[in-house]
Amino acid sequence: MNRYPLWKNLLILGVILAGLLLAWPNLYSQDPSIEITAARGHEISEASPGEIKAALENAKVPLKGIESLEGGKLLARFDTPGEQLRAQEAIERTLSERYRTALTQSADLPGWMRRLGLNQMSLGLDLRGGIHVVIDVDMEAALEQAVERYSGDLRTLLREDKIRYLTLTRDGADILIRFEDAATRDAGEKKLKREFRELDIQPSEESGAFVLRAALPETEQQKIKDFALQQNITTLRNRVNALGVAEPSIARQGDRRIVVELPGAQDPGRLKEILGATATLEYRLVDTEGSVADAVAGRPPVGSKLYYERNGTPILLKRRVIVTGDQIIDASAGFDSQSGSPAVFVSLDGQGARRMRDVTTENVGKPMAVVFIENRTTTQMVDGKPVKTTRKVEEVISVATIREPFGRRFQTTGLDSSTEAHDTALLLRSGALAAPIEIVEERTIGPSLGQDNIDQGLASVMLGLGLVLLFMAVYYRVFGLVANLALVVNLVLTIAVLSMLQATLTLPGIAGIVLTIGMAVDANVLIYERIREEIRNGNSPQASIHAGFDKAFSTIVDANVTTLIAAVVLFSFGTGPIKGFAVTLFIGIITSMFTAILGSRALINLIYGGRRLNKLAI
Repeated sequence: MNRYPLWKNLLILGVILAGLLLAWPNLYSQDPSIEITAARGHEISEASPGEIKAALENAKVPLKGIESLEGGKLLARFDTPGEQLRAQEAIERTLSERYRTALTQSADLPGWMRRLGLNQMSLGLDLRGGIHVVIDVDMEAALEQAVERYSGDLRTLLREDKIRYLTLTRDGADILIRFEDAATRDAGEKKLKREFRELDIQPSEESGAFVLRAALPETEQQKIKDFALQQNITTLRNRVNALGVAEPSIARQGDRRIVVELPGAQDPGRLKEILGATATLEYRLVDTEGSVADAVAGRPPVGSKLYYERNGTPILLKRRVIVTGDQIIDASAGFDSQSGSPAVFVSLDGQGARRMRDVTTENVGKPMAVVFIENRTTTQMVDGKPVKTTRKVEEVISVATIREPFGRRFQTTGLDSSTEAHDTALLLRSGALAAPIEIVEERTIGPSLGQDNIDQGLASVMLGLGLVLLFMAVYYRVFGLVANLALVVNLVLTIAVLSMLQATLTLPGIAGIVLTIGMAVDANVLIYERIREEIRNGNSPQASIHAGFDKAFSTIVDANVTTLIAAVVLFSFGTGPIKGFAVTLFIGIITSMFTAILGSRALINLIYGGRRLNKLAI
């Protein structure tokens, strides 16, 4: 009696061993490291590690090691944070044109662990230190810009079709167009409804005038707000990449706010500088008649300018700008319907559409280039001191042939892959913020405070675990020791699952673990009290063990399911810290049910199963 089959014991043992393996990496320390990526227009090559080592040797900065990462990145390891900062200064001072650096922490894991894909838990901002910023997006300004844009588009369309109107004015979020007579108004209504189906256009008569009222429906307003928020997120993500922070987190919060978290960053002023940085785009015609060689030699043709593509190839473009990024209202990646090749679909405002239509009509069959322009900051040594300078960088990101005249919406082809099309669309969309932003909350957490949080969180876990272990061992004796072992295994499995999922551990997450420690032994208490009750009722020890586990099972499941529901609700409706608490609580409850019901019984079966017993040490 009270025996598990061999397969069930092996299954439980396998889960425990897998948990120990997954949790093992968290015992290793983390090295202060620098994540190195290639600047736009350059790439990480086989010679890159040698260049990095040479730069560090010249600066007399000891290097613990350098290795390659996925995605064409390098990771340089150091022994101390001071060496890490000196190394970043050395790389930026000599190689800032070719490489970008980001401070991070990297676990010093053995090679076999890396080959198995084992990782440590990710630490949240409150444990790692960094900057937390909440940004409010001005949705009213986004709607106002949309109405202004539609006003220009309506005005342009009526003029092109020679439909005379008296005035075109704004009335709040509506656009009022006045006509001389009903016939002209009806002609304008027919034309506008066909071209602007997203607008609610209704005829009316106000003060004796014939009027068309164009309004944005609620669905269209929400679409504009969502697009503005998403475009700002994309823009900010591209901008903070230049801040030198690994694993930045930029997420939407509610209907109009964006949360930016930069682990390891400690310079709020630099963050504001990056958020306010400018990046624009320009469309220009390619000069196919001028000599590129002469331009490279310093003799560009009149009316043309020398540019370089991302791979370093020189190209000659017309000085005359067709449209800029400020006139792009949308961009998305897709595929050309005729050739199936990757393409980027771009939408322009009224002014940009008219300009693009005129130029492309005159230049069918000729190539057109997209130029990405940004202000890039580099560091140079002047009189022995690092001096940061900002210079304008202009790069050609795409060249495509004009197949036919186009205006408001068109596609850019000639891209190598769908990935490049997606990246180009992001560049087009992130050239400028879609709506003004305001920093409404700013919090800086120092690395020492983050370490204090780790130390205090670990102390709370150890204290809670120790008190529970002591109580269970004294009160339930041998059965208490079994519960203690199950509790330790439960803690290991919780850490293992967090490591496997690469979930972020926060300070509230540690609170969830501490709470789980107390709740994990609840199941054992219910089982053991049921066993004691069965013994008091005169049942044999073996029958009491069997009845205790079986009869307490439904109560344990009911109690834990209600807690799981609470954890799901907290995760669904809570913000970052609440989500961290909910995740560890959910995982802890699941693992505690496994260890208390299956693990504890398997161990008790091994100790007492199949034996003739007169009494139990409970």
